[in-house]
Amino acid sequence: MTSKKVIELFYDVVSPYSWLGFEVMCRYRHVWNIELKLCPAFLGGVMQGSGNKPPGVVPNKFMYMTKDLKRAAEYFDVPLQAPADPFEVMFKKGSLSAMRFVTAVQEQEKGGDKLVEQVSRELWRRIWSEDKDITEAASLAEAAKKAGLSDGVIKDALETAASKEIKDKLKDATQKALDYGAFGFPLLVYHRNGSPEIFFGSDRFELLAHCIGEKWLGPRPNNSAAKL
Repeated sequence: MTSKKVIELFYDVVSPYSWLGFEVMCRYRHVWNIELKLCPAFLGGVMQGSGNKPPGVVPNKFMYMTKDLKRAAEYFDVPLQAPADPFEVMFKKGSLSAMRFVTAVQEQEKGGDKLVEQVSRELWRRIWSEDKDITEAASLAEAAKKAGLSDGVIKDALETAASKEIKDKLKDATQKALDYGAFGFPLLVYHRNGSPEIFFGSDRFELLAHCIGEKWLGPRPNNSAAKL
């Protein structure tokens, strides 16, 4: 039996393009012969560490992104809708507390990704579909509850999110992305013969498929899959 190809997905729930990449890769992990590893990280740290500038500070990029996201959301069949004030959501409030919470949830799973997948999706839904807060503890708890996490898991994640252990784990994941050469998210890393091949953005799936010897079958490889 052919061993599965390992692909790491680095993402941040403040990034709408990360949501698109996240959903597509979650769909394809059951179609392609891959092991998908979810790697929550902090986009703000990647932007700072790489010296990159977010689209929001370049007017033409921001205008393009607004239109592009509408097209991409329709194509990828993801219920993405820009909040009333994207600049405040992405750059003033940010996602540090949310990504620490996601990291804390992942730490509780001890190697599993089911819960972190569910809570990440609900946080994206709050910010990029419902225009709701993702910075307050009550907001994080509400998203986790909708994701199906137990009260105990939510309580523990909220308590440990501020711990040095979780802060360091998120920093390590962010630094790992930077070490790969990240300058933004989503970042897909395919390990081929011990060497990482990196793919940035949500428009490189065809190239990724070619590199791993698989076929790109469109945004929904299984047409019978339920909508989000």
